[in-house]
Amino acid sequence: MTSRAGESFDLGRASAEVGELLTVSLPTTGPTAASGDPSTGEWTVTQGPGFRIVPLWEGDPMTGVYAPEWSDAEEAAEARLSSLAKELDHRWGPHTEVPLHVPLLRWQGGSAVDPLFEALFRQDLYGDLVVWGPVAATGRRIALTLGRSDGDQPLVMAALVTDRAVMASEESPSP
Repeated sequence: MTSRAGESFDLGRASAEVGELLTVSLPTTGPTAASGDPSTGEWTVTQGPGFRIVPLWEGDPMTGVYAPEWSDAEEAAEARLSSLAKELDHRWGPHTEVPLHVPLLRWQGGSAVDPLFEALFRQDLYGDLVVWGPVAATGRRIALTLGRSDGDQPLVMAALVTDRAVMASEESPSP
């Protein structure tokens, strides 16, 4: 669960919060650390060397939800991501997509992956990344993703900023 539980998706708020990520201080070295709300423990931010990840929206729990409502909820989450991506495309130009299936398989198999990818996976953010950048004079990249930990858990949309290139190998993981 995230600090966004119970909030409605607001395109303007989400767009503004993504833009603010370009101005945050990023650690150059050090460990990756996730932080939670002091009173609830719900995830609020993950920071690591050269990156920061924040939740933008959390859907409703899917416990007891079956088709067609299940499909409707997934389509609505994808539509929210798409609407935010279109908004950011107008601001920063077309995005690229970075598939995460190969790093995910490597990570699940016990292999080391980029600290940014590991941080995403530890927050159950397994969806492909929608990436912009480097953005203007900042040299930073911005990305969005969707994910969920279990089938009945809520979908979560998150944004990240990094001062490094965001690339995933297309090669199949080694056995």
